[in-house]
Amino acid sequence: MQKHKAGFVNIIGNPNVGKSTLMNAFVGEKLSIITSKAQTTRHRILGIVNGNDFQMILSDTPGIIKPAYQLQESMMGFVKSAFEDADILIYMVEIGEKELKDTDFFQKITNFKIPVLLLLNKIDTSNQEQLEEQVQLWAAKVPNAEIFAISALKGFQVKEVFNRIIELLPESPPFYPKDQLTDKPERFFVNETIREKILIHYKKEIPYSVEVDTEEFFEEDTIIRMRSVIMVERETQKGIIIGHKGEALKRVGVESRKDLEKFFGKQVHLELYVKVNKNWRSDARQLRRFGYDG
Repeated sequence: MQKHKAGFVNIIGNPNVGKSTLMNAFVGEKLSIITSKAQTTRHRILGIVNGNDFQMILSDTPGIIKPAYQLQESMMGFVKSAFEDADILIYMVEIGEKELKDTDFFQKITNFKIPVLLLLNKIDTSNQEQLEEQVQLWAAKVPNAEIFAISALKGFQVKEVFNRIIELLPESPPFYPKDQLTDKPERFFVNETIREKILIHYKKEIPYSVEVDTEEFFEEDTIIRMRSVIMVERETQKGIIIGHKGEALKRVGVESRKDLEKFFGKQVHLELYVKVNKNWRSDARQLRRFGYDG
């Protein structure tokens, strides 16, 4: 009888490298929000993939940055924790990258005793000559890693990486129930869906000054009723989020509701409000309240 395998597969890399796209491709569900803006992922999100004889626990972490305020310090705490419990480490880079933004993290990667898979992503944007140069560069920098050239967005080599991870998983009983998809509660995905729309539709500092808190979540047979608050740091930001005659906020609400109906598979009624919560990004108590205790 084939033995069961299970383990934590933790994904790290610089911002905008495609970590969330890869995890969503593996899980087959949109668990991590994806935009072209840096710092889209703020938390460590687990996606759980179950097979008959394996459980792969994928961990998407924030992109590695040099922290400028307490929220970013907490985000980098999630990255540090990804080093501590990894059974397999995925280090994602993209074509043209030459280094990780934190040299301490890079040192850890090159000295890791567990399997390291270096995924060279976005190869659909390169040519053969550039690809070969990049593979040689990274093979010299991270000699302990297996290198895969992939396109997470186009699905190129994603299945091959997935199969290799299964081969590398240690023997273990499952860590989570076999029908569980993630470690996050339903309200977390409501908050993230709304935040994704804000990242897409607002510019400059607005998306980075925003946190979303779902205060009510009532599920009935045919509908889920939600009440969510968008928090900003200043009155001027509140006005921008709401927009002329409330049009900007309405757009966020309509687009969020459509995505949430797909995610939950039933009708959604979403009420959105905007509130000023001064300096929440630098307030340790507030950050803990929003789950930034990494």
